[in-house]
Amino acid sequence: MNKRQLLAIGIPEYALTAAVQTVQRAVAEGGMRGKELKSSLQAVAESPEQFVDNPIFQPLAQLLIDEPVPPVHEPIEYQTWGTEIDPASHVQMREACRLPGAFGAALMPDAHVGYGLPIGGVLAMEGKVVPYAVGVDIACRMKLSILDMPVETMQKNFEHYKNALENGTRFGVGSEWKTPQDHEVLDRDWTVSRVTRENKDKARKQLGTSGSGNHFVEFGVVTLNERDEELGLDAGTYVALLSHSGSRGTGASVCNVYSSIAQRQLPPSMKEFGRLAWLDMNTQEGQEYWESMNLMGEYAAANHAVIHRNVSNLLGGRIIAGVENHHNFAWKETHGGKEVIVHRKGATPAGKGVLGVIPGSMADPAYVVRGKGNAASLDSASHGAGRRMSRTQAKSKYNFKAVRNDLLKKGVHVLSAGADEVPGVYKNIDSVMAEQQDLVDIVARFDPKIVKMCGDGSRAED
Repeated sequence: MNKRQLLAIGIPEYALTAAVQTVQRAVAEGGMRGKELKSSLQAVAESPEQFVDNPIFQPLAQLLIDEPVPPVHEPIEYQTWGTEIDPASHVQMREACRLPGAFGAALMPDAHVGYGLPIGGVLAMEGKVVPYAVGVDIACRMKLSILDMPVETMQKNFEHYKNALENGTRFGVGSEWKTPQDHEVLDRDWTVSRVTRENKDKARKQLGTSGSGNHFVEFGVVTLNERDEELGLDAGTYVALLSHSGSRGTGASVCNVYSSIAQRQLPPSMKEFGRLAWLDMNTQEGQEYWESMNLMGEYAAANHAVIHRNVSNLLGGRIIAGVENHHNFAWKETHGGKEVIVHRKGATPAGKGVLGVIPGSMADPAYVVRGKGNAASLDSASHGAGRRMSRTQAKSKYNFKAVRNDLLKKGVHVLSAGADEVPGVYKNIDSVMAEQQDLVDIVARFDPKIVKMCGDGSRAED
């Protein structure tokens, strides 16, 4: 039996070497093979104390007894911000709070059901990282750039703005550039894991693209009511470019590969955790995922940088200020005097003084915010308004053409999108902001005016 097969029957990663030696001994000394050997090893994994007197299995059994898998403990408590949260999100959050090593947790007001951890879930773990608590779209992020263009040019030169969006990026599942874009992120070490090495060419072709689902690139008007020294801007209105996307296909591959590894390592008694499976940071797989995740963070930032470079160059504008932040990521942080791994799946970092962007919908404002560093939320805030209905429900309820015509009357030009992303599928962003006044201060308001999203109906996880 190989190591992959041993993991599948419940042998923990730390005991693989001893298990391989046990297999060799069982074949050579006991003549065991096939189903008999597999069932015996599975029994050792489940009840090692019954094999301490067996000369073949005793070393492995004793190791499992001396270094048992941490037991599932009583769930830790978590605080919730917001009232419009579906019960299923709380079910997912309570399950995450039962994980061995769970240290702290919080649920943001934009919360809704995701895979494993709910979108809007924050989870701190001691010495462990959970790939699906980061998410499929690793390092999905927001980037806002303020340009030196007069606000009135958006209406006067609409076609110019439209063409900059249409030609500055690409949308859709698998979308890529025929001529790859250039950025120094491609000079990083992409051999940190097999999956990043094998996906580097895909990443090169997709650099500067926006994907599908709720990803967007849009022009709008930023309003500052008073001067902000950190942004270096006076009170007033400004043209701004806002984008939302992540690490594209390569990030999804990293998540899927390492979540599968984590799930195979779950002992039989913990298989119920499924997509909440974790990797120990002291293992090779844990370190590979961590390095790959951080590379995807750099790649996602580069992805936005290329989009903003392309669009602003096509427009002929100069970027004079900006704000950007990850969500769908994990950070090493100190909370309660301990270094922990803080997963923010669809949650924005909101440490004291930290700038971020929280969007609403294609018709509703986004807000530039400054974190207050609330310890109860693990220095976090929402990453948006949050969905109030599924994509299937949205498509059956809304006619996109009718919604787009209505938005046009209100001064919002939607170049492309789908019925599953219309304003009605989202919670009210102003209500969400009101529910997290103890997490962030509002610095500025962004009102969308020209919106570009994927229009082919494909989706991506939020």
